[in-house]
Amino acid sequence: MRGHRFASNDEAVAYMKSVAVDASGFTAFLGVEPLRCFDGEAELLLALRPDMTQHHGYAHGAIVGLMADNACAWAASSVIGDVVTGSYTINFLAPAKGSRLRAKGSVVKAGKRQAIVRADVWAESDGEEPRRCAIAQATIVPVG
Repeated sequence: MRGHRFASNDEAVAYMKSVAVDASGFTAFLGVEPLRCFDGEAELLLALRPDMTQHHGYAHGAIVGLMADNACAWAASSVIGDVVTGSYTINFLAPAKGSRLRAKGSVVKAGKRQAIVRADVWAESDGEEPRRCAIAQATIVPVG
């Protein structure tokens, strides 16, 4: 890793809320909540609403993909600065059925031109074991 962009996770999360959530219409509309964005790791939470599901009642694949993509990008941004996703591959492992989604991303390797990041997405409900519903790998590219 190239070092920290912020002095603490609290400082990083505050920045992500103002830039990556509030300034991103789709992310703000969904209500994505950053919990961690520090030292090459990210964790985010999303309370699921009925309008985010498909016809079986599971979180739509696009919503699961957004969570994986954001977890990867936000983890990378914590070590290499402002970024965009160059590509990502996602594998759906189980139906994303629950009251919320939790995504965790971690940088595998960061360089000057790209970062390779892995993410897991979990479906959760109170009183139940979380269920990993997707894994993803992304190539994240610094901008600016």
